[in-house]
Amino acid sequence: MALLQTLAEAATASNNIGLVAIGAGIAILTGGFSSLGESWIACHAIDGMTRNPEQKSKLQSTMILAIALDESCGIYALIVAILIIFILGGKL
Repeated sequence: MALLQTLAEAATASNNIGLVAIGAGIAILTGGFSSLGESWIACHAIDGMTRNPEQKSKLQSTMILAIALDESCGIYALIVAILIIFILGGKL
């Protein structure tokens, strides 16, 4: 509870550049977890290809689609971080 009160007091202070940096860092951190998801998708797709080589083309197309969807989460996190820095940071 004290942490939330401290953050609320810092948010009402005149200089919020630290909070803007923390917000952008959290956005990038959540987008960074996207790379772990991509590696997990690729690992299991390759595992499936080695177990069943006849299904390689089906698994490969599904893997590419899944990685593209997962990568979009990382791109959205980057966009949010850029908006936090330039929009909220510019109002300070």
